[in-house]
Amino acid sequence: MAVDPFCPGGDTHIDTAIGCIPISDGNVFVEWLFPRLLGVMGGIAFLLMIYGGFLVITSGGNQEKLQAGQETITSAIAGLVFTIFSLFILELIGIEILHIPGLQ
Repeated sequence: MAVDPFCPGGDTHIDTAIGCIPISDGNVFVEWLFPRLLGVMGGIAFLLMIYGGFLVITSGGNQEKLQAGQETITSAIAGLVFTIFSLFILELIGIEILHIPGLQ
């Protein structure tokens, strides 16, 4: 394994198409993984909101399609809010209350 100064894992990492994945330490790997997971979750929520909006626009007065679109939009927003608040609670408990080292 090569030394890459731009990789947060230092000398132990795996080079992939999406960049280097640090494998030296669990904390470094989690720090690398969380922002990418948040981006994926946000992208999925955005696509679901677009799909729900498409269902609402193309419902043509059909109450079932209109209801399905509204539920899809509501579920996407609720999932995104749940994700954001869960990470906030993890940070609050892990860093602010318990002072777990390596999470700052």
